[in-house]
Amino acid sequence: MKSPRFLLSGGGTGGHIFPAIAIADEIKRRLPNAEFLFIGSEDKMEMEKVPQAGYKIEGLWISGISRSSMLANLKFPFKVFSSIIKSRKIIKSFKPDAAIGTGGYASGPALYVAANTNIPTFIQEQNSFPGITNKKLANKTKGIFVAYDSMDTFFPKEKIHFTGNPVRKSLFNNKVSQEQAKKELKLDSSKLVILSIGGSLGSRTINNFWKNNSKIIADSDIQILWQTGKSDYSDIINNSELKHPNIQITEFIKNMSLAYAAADIIISRAGAIAISELTLAGKPTILIPFPYAAEDHQTKNALQLVNYKAAKMVKDSDVSSKLLEEIQNLISNANERELLGENILKMAKPNATEEIVSHILKELNFE
Repeated sequence: MKSPRFLLSGGGTGGHIFPAIAIADEIKRRLPNAEFLFIGSEDKMEMEKVPQAGYKIEGLWISGISRSSMLANLKFPFKVFSSIIKSRKIIKSFKPDAAIGTGGYASGPALYVAANTNIPTFIQEQNSFPGITNKKLANKTKGIFVAYDSMDTFFPKEKIHFTGNPVRKSLFNNKVSQEQAKKELKLDSSKLVILSIGGSLGSRTINNFWKNNSKIIADSDIQILWQTGKSDYSDIINNSELKHPNIQITEFIKNMSLAYAAADIIISRAGAIAISELTLAGKPTILIPFPYAAEDHQTKNALQLVNYKAAKMVKDSDVSSKLLEEIQNLISNANERELLGENILKMAKPNATEEIVSHILKELNFE
């Protein structure tokens, strides 16, 4: 019997790549003899991250429409045509039993070709407001896996499965106590900890806020675990004015499981995968949506939680004037912290990856 073959495509950002890898990992766990091939955008991070996860990947000459350069957009039709031609060659050679897309530029041509050659296709949409690629593909798919309510506004209702987003299992398996996590991170277990995360590149808005306000919080005997991201790290770590025993500055947090466990309050952007992780962490959270995300989807993601009283939100443009007050309110109000933590945990979907894979394998009669 031939090994089942799965084509996966998604990329451009970690929010598209890591769900695809999580789905592949779960299929591999259930079908150890399965074969996998990823399709990505040839100059994006998936070309590095996917091989690191142990999977083969082919790159397409594809990118999104530029909002800043009309000249760059002149190439767009040629990129699409080139990517469709290459996707046809890849699919003809690989002969997948199914194609799974998690959004991003490359998944458009790859899943378009797959669907039009009668290969069962599935898409996973992380955000509360879907990207153009997934909206275009929706009618040709066998199943659409979503993380938010009311997605039938965008997708055919009969195809939707409300599963949640796949997240890194390692973050929440074998969780340690908050006291132990603080100890391992060299934090004082008797003091509150604010975890500030801005993504791998970091958030300039959040970093600038802490440059101006971290001392105020630290002087009130609150600890700050501040992940700066790559862009601002050297400037911040060398700033002598930010040195304080209650401020711990890092470019990248290697052990997010410990960081989530140690936190009493979390400050974060509102990317879909970040939010899915935050619901599993179950801590009071203030979300600061990145205002330039496509279709302003981070604000829409954040409002889904705010409407359930599961998080606070401060607009990017209001950070300098309102964030300090929001943080101080949470510090002084233990009841509100507890309520926010309970409500965000209720929104968690810890078995998202397993549910997605079960639907796919059932549709394909592989289980």
